[in-house]
Amino acid sequence: MNEIIFFGSNDKPKLLKNKSSIILKPIQFKFENENENENEKQIKQISSGYFSTIFLFENGKAIEYLNENDSKQNPEKIQIENIQKVIVDFENEAILTIEGNVFAKGEDINPNNPNEFINISSLIEDKNDRTIEDIVSCSNTIYLLTSNQNAYGIGSNKLGQLGFDSETLPKTEKPILIMKNVSKIFSGNSSDSVFLLNSNQELFGCGNNQYDHLGLGESRQKETKIQKLTKIQNIPKGKIIDIKCGGVHSIMLIENENQNPKRKLYSCGDYPFNGLGKDENTYEFTEIKSSLFENDDILDFSVGFVHTLILTSKRKLISFGRNSHGQLGNKDLEFQLPPIQIKLPKLRFNENISNYHISCGFFNSFIYYSPPSFSNLEEDLIKLFERKEFCNISFKTENGEIIKAHKLILKYRLIQNQNQNQIGKLKEIISKKSIKESNQIFEMIYSNNSKINPILYFEIKEIINSNEKIEETMKRIYLNENENENEKDFIIERKEKQYKFPKLILIMRSELYRGMFLSVTEDKSNKVRDYSELSNKSFQILEYWIYSNQIKDKIQITQEIIDEIEIGIDYFQLNQTKPNLFDLLIKKFNNQNQY
Repeated sequence: MNEIIFFGSNDKPKLLKNKSSIILKPIQFKFENENENENEKQIKQISSGYFSTIFLFENGKAIEYLNENDSKQNPEKIQIENIQKVIVDFENEAILTIEGNVFAKGEDINPNNPNEFINISSLIEDKNDRTIEDIVSCSNTIYLLTSNQNAYGIGSNKLGQLGFDSETLPKTEKPILIMKNVSKIFSGNSSDSVFLLNSNQELFGCGNNQYDHLGLGESRQKETKIQKLTKIQNIPKGKIIDIKCGGVHSIMLIENENQNPKRKLYSCGDYPFNGLGKDENTYEFTEIKSSLFENDDILDFSVGFVHTLILTSKRKLISFGRNSHGQLGNKDLEFQLPPIQIKLPKLRFNENISNYHISCGFFNSFIYYSPPSFSNLEEDLIKLFERKEFCNISFKTENGEIIKAHKLILKYRLIQNQNQNQIGKLKEIISKKSIKESNQIFEMIYSNNSKINPILYFEIKEIINSNEKIEETMKRIYLNENENENEKDFIIERKEKQYKFPKLILIMRSELYRGMFLSVTEDKSNKVRDYSELSNKSFQILEYWIYSNQIKDKIQITQEIIDEIEIGIDYFQLNQTKPNLFDLLIKKFNNQNQY
């Protein structure tokens, strides 16, 4: 089920033992033990630093390759379960678990025992702020983003990357609060700079600016250390999707609905090293232009110390920058000024290009296939709640804090969901509460949590439909019972017929749909062209299952349907679903034929 393509430095650590220390062209990467269960090796993420590389699998387990000079030359299993994300920088590693804990090791984290993982999230002083949503690293510093939207940092501050004076605070072995009201943190494993984005899409940065890669403008090019969080001005119009930082350059991905293509890349930094994709120094973020991808949307990109890789919607792999270790994949060691397209080996899962991802180490590069995850409906609903980009209504608390909430969910959970006065009443209540009490109220709305303060419950019980189970609310959302003119349908065309899918479903289960409905066009028609070979009955079964994780009671299952859907399950990589559609079909088929 895996596909990994690798090129660049094959040293420190030695990832492929029987290969040279430099891999000049993309080759297939295979693990040492090919006898392990195929599903155990479903890749989710790859993170490569200077001395180690970690492979994270879909089952929440991970292995690491260490420096070849270390006594542990073979890949080692990391003895931590339920891993959600991994990061590796110059000397440190960090692991985020599904439970929201962060374990880290390294010289900058635990100098007394750098090879032992410790729980750094438990070291946060505020005990109510220890649930971590995301982790990011620069070369010697690890950043934590909590569920309360607070950003913490631990490790080195030698270049001001923690936002404090480096002489006063050269490093810290406990997480310290850097900034509040943070929606995203951006950096890179070979960088000494960091960017923080707040909920108002304002961007701040600090750390190393020796190569002008903080994008502060030409007037500040001589400031090599920015030791205080500084607002970045003159950012391109649109929504900041991602920023990835190298040793001498930074790349920003901007999404703008009013432009074609919608997603474009912008860079700033030092020209001679040229991970910029430009032939001049750039003091602010300006667009990377190339005929190779001028009409392509950017699916993924990654940044190494001095090189950049891009994957486009038209199946192109683009690289540029320094190439001292073959990290560009162009079969030589030549420095590459303009972006070039790299010829890849034939991709095993060619139809699902949107499920391929890029990961750059300091001097190597990976392309890997990560199939879409597919969880049950309740888990999907939770994911929807947690996605801040869909929070489209604001509430201000008594201390002036701004809370974002899901307007769609509120609409379905308020008793008089067509009456805008209900939201007004909720705003009035929130405005008189602390941030902690406000979060309790929203937890009640989103989860029916009965542990809410009784006094708070009394205040909101008249406007919240707390008697309805979350599952019932979910069904109403799925069925789209309340018409909303602003909610557009996606249309699937098959066998000269059109099928409508509420856009909400694509939002909630987007990871799956990007794989299954890859050919979602970027034009205004919102048409999807897939499923063309399935019979109508098989299509209806699959469609109903996507919406409900169930099979309709009255439908008759035949052997032909089972055979057809089994092929579809393999094609769309759905064999890890919960519950498993094929198992449900077999069970129903056997029950039908029991008597």
